[in-house]
Amino acid sequence: MTKASGAMTSNFVELRDLRVAFDGVQVLHGIHLDVAPGEAVGLVGESGCGKSVTWLAALGLLPGKAEVSGSVRVSGQEICNAGRGALEAVRGGKIAMIFQDPSSSLNPVLRIGRQIAEALFIHRGLKGAAARTEALRLMDLVGIPDAHRRFDHFPHEFSGGQCQRLMIAMALAGEPDLLIADEPTTALDATIQAQILDLLNRLRAETGLALVFISHDLGAVSQVCERVCVMYAGRIVEQGTVSELFSEPRHPYTRGLFDAIPMLDGPRSRMVPIPGTVPNPRHLPAGCSFSPRCANAVELCRHDMPALHHDGADRGLACHRPVGTAPGRLSQTRILESIQ
Repeated sequence: MTKASGAMTSNFVELRDLRVAFDGVQVLHGIHLDVAPGEAVGLVGESGCGKSVTWLAALGLLPGKAEVSGSVRVSGQEICNAGRGALEAVRGGKIAMIFQDPSSSLNPVLRIGRQIAEALFIHRGLKGAAARTEALRLMDLVGIPDAHRRFDHFPHEFSGGQCQRLMIAMALAGEPDLLIADEPTTALDATIQAQILDLLNRLRAETGLALVFISHDLGAVSQVCERVCVMYAGRIVEQGTVSELFSEPRHPYTRGLFDAIPMLDGPRSRMVPIPGTVPNPRHLPAGCSFSPRCANAVELCRHDMPALHHDGADRGLACHRPVGTAPGRLSQTRILESIQ
């Protein structure tokens, strides 16, 4: 829920009016988002909607040409466009991020034990035998079998799923309060995906870790998150609890995401794709960015950008013409069944 900037809150992270531009082209348009301690928030949408950019901007990880404005507060401390020292105190120690492709994030010429030990030294000052002991504990924690033997293996000697587990182990090395998982299951087969989701749920239960789960997979989001934000063209267009959003998606884009999920069991039905593509940030429509792809659009939609209005504690919607209250083609139960 978006709260007034002057109000006392219990949120761990607060993003307020976060905006990003590259070479004068706006790609994020005023993101407001909170993450409470221990909460799991899903961020969903098609590729190019701004999900990863939101958190790369928040942590100061975008290239120098990016123009970032707004507010990013972590435990009440402002870090948007902060200096290197302030950012390094947050990155890894308070907030850790695992990136989309573990194979490109791990150093191929360094043994995996050394890479985890390096993170332990940077964030906690551990070295030598103490670092090795803790690295082995983290490898055991994330489910790497025979950790003592595999401590000295190189990244190419691990499977894709194991590399993702190792990335999670490295992220946990700094004992962060928040883990940002950017498409952590995209390149994995269904069985390994389920194992990674189970691991994230177990880690949250055991450590009290907060989680931001970035994904285009609504089924995966429903398994690990309590709240979901739907992004389109650099804006949050709908948000709510998992049960609210899955039982009653109100934005036509959210409904389109549900209708595009293939059914793997039950009666056959034609999958309904969303027509068109995410617009180029250089050529956004004058009104609602989704209006060229929306069957519900009217003239108002094509000329007036709807604001995100909140209805209750968690429910938010930015739409002039929301869809009806009838469930979409797939309910939350059917989505869960279709991925198990």
